[in-house]
Amino acid sequence: MPISQTSSVLIIGAGTWGTSTALHLARRGYKNVTVLDAYPIPSAISAGNDVNKVIFSGQYSTQKDEIEVNEMLGQEAFSGWCNDPLFKPYYHDTGLVMAACTKPGLERLAVRIRPDSNANLVELTKPEEFRNLAPRGVLRGDFTGWKGFHARSGEGWANARDALVAAAREAERLGVRFVTGTQGKVDALIFEKNDVKGAITADGRTWRADQTILCAGANAGKFLDFKQQLRPTAWTIAHIALSPEERALYKNIPVIFNIEKGFFFEPDPEGEIKICDEHPGYTNMVEFPDGPRSVPFEKTQVPKESETRIRALLRETMPQLADRPFSFARICWCADTANREFLIDRHPEHPSLVLGCGASGRGAGFKYLPSIGSLVVDAMEDKVPEKIHRLIKWNPGIAANRNWKDTLGRFGGPNRVMDFHEVKDWTNVKYRDISKL
Repeated sequence: MPISQTSSVLIIGAGTWGTSTALHLARRGYKNVTVLDAYPIPSAISAGNDVNKVIFSGQYSTQKDEIEVNEMLGQEAFSGWCNDPLFKPYYHDTGLVMAACTKPGLERLAVRIRPDSNANLVELTKPEEFRNLAPRGVLRGDFTGWKGFHARSGEGWANARDALVAAAREAERLGVRFVTGTQGKVDALIFEKNDVKGAITADGRTWRADQTILCAGANAGKFLDFKQQLRPTAWTIAHIALSPEERALYKNIPVIFNIEKGFFFEPDPEGEIKICDEHPGYTNMVEFPDGPRSVPFEKTQVPKESETRIRALLRETMPQLADRPFSFARICWCADTANREFLIDRHPEHPSLVLGCGASGRGAGFKYLPSIGSLVVDAMEDKVPEKIHRLIKWNPGIAANRNWKDTLGRFGGPNRVMDFHEVKDWTNVKYRDISKL
């Protein structure tokens, strides 16, 4: 049946990509859009439900055609942060430092940043050059072995949770219906005659739709066999609270990101600094009859080994904070494709099912919030340009016999993909509702 603006469209998942898709459907005039999610907005398990995310134009690809496509997608997203009145208030153009310490790390850094194409970059080779990025003396660490580049503008961070909520509220204003809680918790997709015709929720209701869009992030594998194309992978974050007097000292520092050690931001509006230790990620591998899969779970703590890495990063950069207690900690899930490219496509075997998956740890896909939904809607309307489609299409062949331990070019920690079954000790940070930080 041809798609029209009155077609019923059902979106599974109200995280970053599901919300962006709902917004762009509404902006294109679709009148019958429903979003299902088990959690109220913002979803407690969405990677986008966070105080801040890096907004960075760097590369993850090495091939010319891949670089061209990703630069175009990145520019569309950045334009949204800078020019869309809905998102512009949440973007902070503080600048960004990207650095590494070892030869392999510096080689990978050369993939992610190309100085010859950006006159805005300043090379940093000495510890004092890193310390001078914060004139109020908060970057007082040794920065031993650090080398990198400082983008003085055109990079920064976004108030993630607030931007996500704003996008959802605007979609609602334009007529999108969000259904959450038990009524929105999807148990299964409806498969009929080799197609998908909607979903069934935990309250037993059947939600039928002309088009179903799966934007369930790391949980997408619960509803569909992705033939090894997705690997749920988790990262680790912690917050440290600053006193009101301290906050002004740290305000407007650039995002500091060492791709082998971790990254941190200026304080969020509530006065907390978020720190993430960098590593190739954690899985939670579980054996199933058809083979092993990584299964996401929710936890508002981090492994003790992660805490050790976070505090080591602080000792190198802001030693005055290295022994402060954490005010919050969390594991954060994303779904890795085999090549770290997105998976956005109409399913070739289920013609009414569209996939918006595989953010692949690229800022948890969050930096694309202003624009990614437009690409998902293009997939639904079968008008993705061929150059882009080749890169993001359903392609189980590239994931055949997949190495679940592939680091995908990431560094940090033990420089290998870890598994939560190996973790012996966790932090004991007092629980806080992350939707109300």
